[in-house]
Amino acid sequence: MKKNIKDIFTEGAISPEKIATSIANHQSKTGIGAHDIFLGQVRADTIDGKEVTAIEFTAQREMANQVCHDIREAMFQRFNLHCMHIYHSIGTVKTGELCFFVFVSGAHRNDVFEALQVLVHEIKAKVPIFGKEIFEDATHQWKVNN
Repeated sequence: MKKNIKDIFTEGAISPEKIATSIANHQSKTGIGAHDIFLGQVRADTIDGKEVTAIEFTAQREMANQVCHDIREAMFQRFNLHCMHIYHSIGTVKTGELCFFVFVSGAHRNDVFEALQVLVHEIKAKVPIFGKEIFEDATHQWKVNN
């Protein structure tokens, strides 16, 4: 993998401490006036009478990181942003745990709000990350993104 391409993947759930640390690390960046955050959490959906207990995430890792890099670069061109951080779980994440963390910062809220929505949509639509829903009876099925 190229040096300038960031690895977005975190093994297992994304901890609240990771999120808090990421926010705290931006206090010294005084040109920032707005932050927006998206947190994706595994839901305990009921499908065909069975409850989801976890999702096992896999990815075409090198391709996923490249696509994310390309999306990031396009977002910096389109919006006036200072920082953008993208983290996604790989491996098993239980219901109620966080699996997706996107953090966008900029001078003004309008750019930050709009950029976050576009960014999350682009990632969900284009990045090759796959989730296998694990049910309470240990059966599983591939998750449909929506």
